[in-house]
Amino acid sequence: MLAKFTVSNFKSFNKEVTFDLTDTNGYTFNKDSIKHGIVNNALVYGHNGVGKSNLGLAIFDVIGHLTDGKKHDAGYEVYLNAYNVKKYAEFSYEFLIDGTMVNYTYRKLDYNTILSETFSIGGQLLATIDRTISNTAKFHFKGAETLKSEITNTELSIIKYVKNNTELDKNKTNDVFNKFFNFIEGMLFFRSLPKNEYMGTTAVSTNVVDDIIERGNLVDFENFLNQAGIECKLKLIDEIDRKTIGFDFDGKEIPFVKIASQGTRSLMLFYYWFQRIKEQGAVSLVFIDEFDAFYHHDLSELIVRELKRSGVQFILTTHNTSILTNDLLRPDCYFLIDKQSIRSLSKSTSKELREAHNIEKMYKAGTFNG
Repeated sequence: MLAKFTVSNFKSFNKEVTFDLTDTNGYTFNKDSIKHGIVNNALVYGHNGVGKSNLGLAIFDVIGHLTDGKKHDAGYEVYLNAYNVKKYAEFSYEFLIDGTMVNYTYRKLDYNTILSETFSIGGQLLATIDRTISNTAKFHFKGAETLKSEITNTELSIIKYVKNNTELDKNKTNDVFNKFFNFIEGMLFFRSLPKNEYMGTTAVSTNVVDDIIERGNLVDFENFLNQAGIECKLKLIDEIDRKTIGFDFDGKEIPFVKIASQGTRSLMLFYYWFQRIKEQGAVSLVFIDEFDAFYHHDLSELIVRELKRSGVQFILTTHNTSILTNDLLRPDCYFLIDKQSIRSLSKSTSKELREAHNIEKMYKAGTFNG
């Protein structure tokens, strides 16, 4: 699980900003939103332009040099903060992997150029490099003693280098190291604005319609849409050289993509990814940017509840205050972001927040502005 993340001098984040998912409050309701003392279900609120999307890009920067998954290079063209005088961005992650804390900190000059890295498991330093001093890395993994330590390629992560070039000894630390990589490779970011985009775990098929057909999920997708309040009947229809999904209006067929609203298309995209999220071990962490931009508030709540049931750790950004309720999550799972900080509702007021409180009303009244 992602436990804590800190970033500075990256896009809209000038000074150091920390997203702390371990700072929970011990509420006795919605306990399933917390796992191992870490927020498993997080909703992030903030005004336009304060960095909600950039938070996702910052967290997912790590996949750019640790995995071979899908990257979103265009999102990183403007990398450093315009006001910061430092020449590098800094990222620091804390993960809870198999009951052990994993810490990974690095500095980058741009999306591809790694300046320094430090990696530890359970407080034990296992790999480090600082190219402002030397291109020589130091490794302390059992089984990496003979590994070449001179790493001149600034686009090559030293821990990815270890992963790809060693047969590490079988021990608890190295097992956590491998599971750490499994977590990183299972991270997924997607959004429907300004267009359908994703990063991280590689999809089986890039065509959403084809994927639903190939998986035999047409009936399940129809049921999902009806559950979401879109009354419809679907069927497979023929196009020139392929099958596609169509709406069935008492025998009259119209291709889905020709008349589906943007909201319905967004639901199809969610459904597509949700099939992978439900697969055991396929997705470790999902970040959905503006997840309900096209949804009615009842549908937004349905999506959150479906994600909760899946058990996956998720972070959603939204403007929708109708789902700001203790019936759905709890005050330490709702976060407010601005350009200086990210803090939960429970840490944004001196008031004692209880289950019976209407936190949406309190939010609109400015209770959490202080």
